[in-house]
Amino acid sequence: MGRMTMLPRADGEWTVEDLVHLPDDGLQYELLDGMLLVTPAPALLHQRVVARLHLLLASACPAGLEVFFAPVDWRPDRRTSLQPDLLVVRGEDVEAQSLTAPLVLAVEVISPSTRRKDELLKRAKYEESDVPAYWIVDPAEPSLHALDLVEGRYGTAMRAAGDEVARPRRPFPVDVVPAALVSSPGK
Repeated sequence: MGRMTMLPRADGEWTVEDLVHLPDDGLQYELLDGMLLVTPAPALLHQRVVARLHLLLASACPAGLEVFFAPVDWRPDRRTSLQPDLLVVRGEDVEAQSLTAPLVLAVEVISPSTRRKDELLKRAKYEESDVPAYWIVDPAEPSLHALDLVEGRYGTAMRAAGDEVARPRRPFPVDVVPAALVSSPGK
């Protein structure tokens, strides 16, 4: 499976309760409004970008907020369970198994197999769920597109590519150089 697959359910919609019955096979299983999304395991470049972004966000994160990386299930309703690559939440919202409270920031690092899911499907769900900040990182370019929720809709807060310094201010100030997220160590 080299790309995302959407699986319908013969006897109705998928719910978060169904996820415990799925195999632990290295694939990523997410629910979006009752539709099961299955994505292959991420590539090493994807993991490098996620790890470096996690370090940047964690070092800039103020008290009261916490940064997590996938797989962490965010379940805003019974028909949705998403795993952003990185997520920032309020400390008091951290639960034992999954998160149900609104996210402060969702970050998705796109790949050819997840581009449609991240740029369209997940973006729409984060917007509908009032996630105030959403970042889309594209390692192929490399670039960062920061979106802020304004009056219920996402608008571009900033974009940066290559060696440009991205300085998003939501949910807290942090400087990100997209090219530095993808470069090999020592380069």
